[in-house]
Amino acid sequence: MTNLDIAHQRLHNQLIARHTFEKPSDVVQWLGAVQAQDFAGAKWALGLRTEGATDESIEQAFADGTILRTHVMRPTWHFVAPADIRWMLALTAPRVNAANAYYYRRLELDDAIFTRSNAALVKALQGGKQLTRPELVSALRQAGIAADNLLRFAHIIMHAELDGIICSGARRGKQFTYALLEERAPQARTLERNEALAEFARRYFTSHGPATLQDFVWWSGLSVADARAGLAMVTSQLIREDVDGQTYWFSTSTLPMRDLTQTIYLLPNFDEYTVGYTDRSAVFDAADATKFDARGNVLNHVIVLNGRVAGTWKRTIKKDTVNITPSLFAPLNEAETRAFAASANSYGAFLNSSVIVTCEGNRPV
Repeated sequence: MTNLDIAHQRLHNQLIARHTFEKPSDVVQWLGAVQAQDFAGAKWALGLRTEGATDESIEQAFADGTILRTHVMRPTWHFVAPADIRWMLALTAPRVNAANAYYYRRLELDDAIFTRSNAALVKALQGGKQLTRPELVSALRQAGIAADNLLRFAHIIMHAELDGIICSGARRGKQFTYALLEERAPQARTLERNEALAEFARRYFTSHGPATLQDFVWWSGLSVADARAGLAMVTSQLIREDVDGQTYWFSTSTLPMRDLTQTIYLLPNFDEYTVGYTDRSAVFDAADATKFDARGNVLNHVIVLNGRVAGTWKRTIKKDTVNITPSLFAPLNEAETRAFAASANSYGAFLNSSVIVTCEGNRPV
């Protein structure tokens, strides 16, 4: 198995090179979790993996609560399925809280404060209410809890998410809201710890494989011991292959039948294809790092050609148009240029907008 084989298999298993599901909630459940601090980008991450999806349809799924957004790993926002949110938090919350411990101390947040803040949030949100951040600041203030400091408020809210008290509500205009988890996701499952570790590992290696144990540790935020235990419980369902001293695990040895050599994908910020691994050498040549502009890196709006990072792209969204500006590491041939145009048009269709492609510098498409 070569790096190119690994890249193509990941495109296949991550549902970038194939569409298996028509509902974004099914895509989220397949992937386990989808990094989502860039909300617009995360919607496109689901859109490029979901048959017939549009920005509007994914926004509606979020509003309906069929996908939730919460702090669950590393710590940053992720989309998760309502059925999975509780058992995932049971595994990951202790690690995220440990990572946040310095900030809790610095912001004078302790168990007594969190008990009071959780109670205030429950009181404010119970009965199906969905409140914005300013409204929750007011509710905390009324309970005698200082929350005007943005960083302090953010950590109070994150801790409540990690405690399984609150999660995302529907957006109100452009503002995010929060709701009580028990009201928003009554179907949330709980799993026995070993069962949860096994399910977490199975989801990751099935959807993100070929991947290593170290990749799973990075993605999940679990300890090495817990990640290894989860993997050990599902190795009978996976295939192992050793490549250059690394052990990769994945769910099938069948590479996609589709020829991916001239396929191009415009990935959003923090897409699982790049962010989901600690070792990104299969999809990115470190020698190309100098070709990014001052703000770019392998996690930011990358162009993927033949499974490998081949440049970056920017977009300017107006009322009915989206202007896409690629910055490629090397010029494209005619077939690749057509593939780029098709990918750009897919993004335009997702936004229900016409597409204008603007070349940048001496890297034409």
